[in-house]
Amino acid sequence: MTWRNPVHSSKEESPNKLIHKSVKLLKRAAMTTLALSALTLGSAAANDDPKLETVYHVYLGTDYVGSVTDKSAVEKAIESKLDEEEEKYDSIELQTNQEITYIPEQVFRASADNVKVIEHLTQTVKTEAKAVSISFGEKPAVLVKDGQEAEQALEKLKLKFVSKEELNEMEEGTPDSNEDSKLISVKLSEEANLEETKAAPEEILSADDAVEFLLKGTLEEKKYKVQEGDVLGSIAQKHDLTSGKLLELNPELNENSVIQIGQEVNVTVSKPLVHVTVEKEQSAVETISYEKEVIEDDTLNKGDIKVKQEGQDGEKAITYLTTEKNGIQVSRTVTEETVTKEPVKYIVIKGTKVTPSRGSGSFSWPTNGGYVSSKVGQRWGKMHKGIDIARPNNLTIKSIDNGTVVSAGWDSGGYGNKVVIDHNNGYRSVYAHLSSISVSAGQTVSAGSAIGNMGKTGQSTGVHLHLEVYKNGAMIDPLSLF
Repeated sequence: MTWRNPVHSSKEESPNKLIHKSVKLLKRAAMTTLALSALTLGSAAANDDPKLETVYHVYLGTDYVGSVTDKSAVEKAIESKLDEEEEKYDSIELQTNQEITYIPEQVFRASADNVKVIEHLTQTVKTEAKAVSISFGEKPAVLVKDGQEAEQALEKLKLKFVSKEELNEMEEGTPDSNEDSKLISVKLSEEANLEETKAAPEEILSADDAVEFLLKGTLEEKKYKVQEGDVLGSIAQKHDLTSGKLLELNPELNENSVIQIGQEVNVTVSKPLVHVTVEKEQSAVETISYEKEVIEDDTLNKGDIKVKQEGQDGEKAITYLTTEKNGIQVSRTVTEETVTKEPVKYIVIKGTKVTPSRGSGSFSWPTNGGYVSSKVGQRWGKMHKGIDIARPNNLTIKSIDNGTVVSAGWDSGGYGNKVVIDHNNGYRSVYAHLSSISVSAGQTVSAGSAIGNMGKTGQSTGVHLHLEVYKNGAMIDPLSLF
């Protein structure tokens, strides 16, 4: 931060308001008495003549305004104007922007117009105040009331992007209270130049408003390339423009224009007068996703998957160095990385064995053990078309050979839950009274694969499997196959 002119310390204690006002009045009065003092010394003798009257010729700068007989009335009017203006602006001391000079003259007959002169002065005189400008390089300056306000504005500029606590800890070198983030530096893109000046009071901003002005900056025209889904209204909204302003920037367009993807449109964007660059060291614990491994197994049917090992994510501690400009991250680099927990790989076994749908002609027993409780033949006055198997070691029912499931579901003819398998070699097998079914129509099954569980659904005297086998459409005794 560079001062071009000396400024009183912003830490001095403000004087009492009444004393401040008295000093202010003395300053204002001093502007009006220089010419008056020089002339009154030379005309002291003339004042002794009771026939002479004093008139005051009033000048605003070098311009003659008129003459008055009551100088104090003019001073009071100007003072009143200054007081009225000062009420609009908090704690800003005002003065006229041009010097008012009174030149006295002794005349026998006074010819003056107090009202006209006062009216002209109060309408013409402009007010100004001492101020401090803040600028960066050749960019436009922002004005604040004094050096203290300028220093506050520069600090608040930094506090827009870091906390007061972070800034204090960095400047004082105290331990960081936030273990996950440490402020390394806060820098302005250019050195701030502070200069004493004078300005119209309406141009002087508070520290907060000065910060907003510096960050918003100036508007500059820019080309925007139309993207998919854009319309004129959405483009205007993206760039804080009204539709009317957007059309003003693009005179070749109107509100009914159809815009094309890739078309360039004129827009305006804010260009900050200064950038605040913040560097931070940030720590984080991040997840290491587990890897997935697939092991193919040709002994497992194609489509079947078994989980050999469940996966588990790991963790790593990472330290980043981040850089932000006006709150937008522009870089992020890893400075340190430590694995604190190794991930566990997820391993699955995937079957590749292709089960032929055509039977081998070699048949396997459909249950795990058990005995034949009823054979093919006449029973209870009617033909028993298959064999019944009861009391197995477990209830799993298996296909007697490779084949394709023709049907799997409820049979209302007394079979209960029934599965029919075509072995695609002239043989077909039927499994009845199942408590549950684990295959579906169209599915290819291999010899010995589970198709359901033994039960007693339908017309059944107890838990058993009823098995029927057909060859080329004709019923055969299943026992002839085993």
